[in-house]
Amino acid sequence: MTSYTAPLRDMRFVLHELFDVTGKLSPLPGFEEVGAEVMDAVLEECAKLCQEVLHPLNQSGDQEGCVFKDGNVTVPKGFKDAYQQYAAGGWCGLTASPEYGGQGLPESLDCLVAEMVGSANLSLGLYPGLTQGTIITLTALGTDEQKNSYLPKLISGEWQGTMCLTEAHAGSDLGLLRTKAAPNKDGSFNISGTKIFISSGEHDLTENIIHLVLARLEDAPEGSRGISMFLVPKVLLKEDGSLGARNNVTAGSIEHKMGMSASVTCVMNFDNAKGWLVGQPHKGLAGMFVMMNKERLFVGGQGISIAELSYQNATAYAKERLQGRAADGVACPDKAADPIIVHP
Repeated sequence: MTSYTAPLRDMRFVLHELFDVTGKLSPLPGFEEVGAEVMDAVLEECAKLCQEVLHPLNQSGDQEGCVFKDGNVTVPKGFKDAYQQYAAGGWCGLTASPEYGGQGLPESLDCLVAEMVGSANLSLGLYPGLTQGTIITLTALGTDEQKNSYLPKLISGEWQGTMCLTEAHAGSDLGLLRTKAAPNKDGSFNISGTKIFISSGEHDLTENIIHLVLARLEDAPEGSRGISMFLVPKVLLKEDGSLGARNNVTAGSIEHKMGMSASVTCVMNFDNAKGWLVGQPHKGLAGMFVMMNKERLFVGGQGISIAELSYQNATAYAKERLQGRAADGVACPDKAADPIIVHP
């Protein structure tokens, strides 16, 4: 089993000495109270969660994987409880607006939090990671009603979010997508189509999942200029904001991947699912880039996360594994061989 120790010393150096983040942020509106002590306390709490709760599930989660049955997805043992601890700690809304229940902390701090979570358990971290993109997109483009109805639950971690772009016949060429959006008299739309490679598309971590879906209106021009974005919840809301009937959104299957098996990747079917326009008609691709830009930064950070975990465990192994003698003499005379870390 691997081990993980959060590199807090390196992170403090980057924040305070290399970039002087607090000095640059404190003059800005909303960050007056975000000092070095606050940032360090956040990092220490995150490190504790990652080391004690998330990382012990990393290997077992990958070995067990997600289970798909009758359209439902069950995450590995321990994941639901770990996620609930993550959400209860306020990590889902670290940078989100305080107006909707977020903490309003800087993105620079969130990058380090995401790095630790990714090192500790990347599969589990992907679930709330995508939700952050949903939060940012709705904050930027959603109507007041959409913000008030969905942001508080997304920010609290009670609900999660996805982005639904790719279709089997088009791949990354979104201009060819065929998912349709037909208007209803009440201002909603019926969304029909199939999306593939949807991370966190269906699972039992939360009661509701908010899908941001790219689709075409009936009068849409061809190509990427005819794409609109829609909010499609897994479970529809009643007038009082509580959960109501199940929407016509289902997982058709899940992918069997080489790794990260505890992070579910789904084929999602939208069968006249009820959705609502986000942003302007035919401007969905530009709107989705609000989310994608956040996720691109998130994916880049995943490389650092995995490199850190790999380095820590490779170093530990190299200090323990005995083989041969050092080129410049015996390094450990009390042992039958020297640890391989002494070899050039």
